[in-house]
Amino acid sequence: MKVSVIGTGYVGLVAAAAFADHGNDVVCADIDEAKIEGLKQGVIPIYEPGLEPLVKRNVAAGRLKFTTSNADAAKHAEIIFLAVGTPTGGTDGAPKLDYLFQAARDVAANLSDFTVIVNKSTVPVGTAERVTRIINEIAPDADFVVASNPEFLKEGVAVQDFMHPDRVIIGTEDERARELLHRLYHPFFRTSERLLFMNARSAELTKYASNAYLAARISFINDVANLCDAVGADVEEVRRGMGSDARIGNKFLYPGVGYGGSCFPKDTRALIRTAREHGLSMSIVASADRINESQKLVLVRKIRAQFGDVAGKTLAIWGLAFKPNTDDIREAPALSIVRSLASDGAKLRLTDPEAGPNFMAALGDSVENFGIEFFDDPYEAAKGADALIMTTEWRQYRSPDFPRLAEIMQGKALFDGRNQWEREEVEALGFFYTGIGR
Repeated sequence: MKVSVIGTGYVGLVAAAAFADHGNDVVCADIDEAKIEGLKQGVIPIYEPGLEPLVKRNVAAGRLKFTTSNADAAKHAEIIFLAVGTPTGGTDGAPKLDYLFQAARDVAANLSDFTVIVNKSTVPVGTAERVTRIINEIAPDADFVVASNPEFLKEGVAVQDFMHPDRVIIGTEDERARELLHRLYHPFFRTSERLLFMNARSAELTKYASNAYLAARISFINDVANLCDAVGADVEEVRRGMGSDARIGNKFLYPGVGYGGSCFPKDTRALIRTAREHGLSMSIVASADRINESQKLVLVRKIRAQFGDVAGKTLAIWGLAFKPNTDDIREAPALSIVRSLASDGAKLRLTDPEAGPNFMAALGDSVENFGIEFFDDPYEAAKGADALIMTTEWRQYRSPDFPRLAEIMQGKALFDGRNQWEREEVEALGFFYTGIGR
């Protein structure tokens, strides 16, 4: 099948490469000329395990091509996916849809035969109808249908998620669109088909509702963790006890320093805003967002309680990305932690396997103003530190050489923001240890 994808971010690039890997003829477009030229040369603009070989394999086979022309991409395809960014556009949680609507205009001017235009971006309820109106205004005689196909990829395992989806949700009531999208997605289901068809508004809301529910689970267990600290319980034991109940399960029930990334914060706030527009409050979702913002500073509060004045203290921070296996630092808890500790006068030594450049760029002038340093080697970052703070549970941080750390660190305080280290092991070496809810 001839497929085009507008947008080369986490969603668009993964989708384009995965569709090509299943034998489709795919064109992927982006207005960023440098990004497209890099992709043509085999330079992947994001870190995502498995994505680079997937892209290179399909480019070499001629099934995946890149262009800066949305018009050329539109002319190529019978199915066009709009996978551009929809970041939060203001303080009220409303997503910015300018990029999506411009992509729709570009597509509208270049339609010929029947085409299915698919909103892959995360968008508010009713966006498929708005895109339909935009295209109709430009090309009133065009034969097309706008469908919704929200993505449910987890950064760090996005390729695996796309290749082996739990479900694929498609919002359309048009039989021609259903048939084309069924043909496109059917090869992804080897054993049992998990294509769920519904109307576009239900599909759009399913995306927001799913992410809000998962965010609420994380905030709930973080709330429980804080109570555990207060009453002397261990949240890891509580979590296992809860998760053993089949009605609850153990996924997204891990305490820590809060969630970040491009989805949960943005989507919860957008859902709250949508509810407000209809006279509803979504109180649970609003509480989840509020708890999460507070949780990002839970380690800062613990560090201040341990040291009192942290001015002049040297603090090493392991992990800057919002989660392991990505270089994405959007809404990362480490941003809040670093900015808060830097303003307290601490000397910060940072490290991360992939997110360092993005993180330091996001800090901007703060790097020089506060003397923040970045190190590729985690042990170099820890050298001379009064305390070591783990904020992202990269695999290489989970079982470090604690005797070596005891030798190179000036102090012996460990702040485990992801409950990865064993208290008994580190306390036997003379470390002070604190986790989340432990």
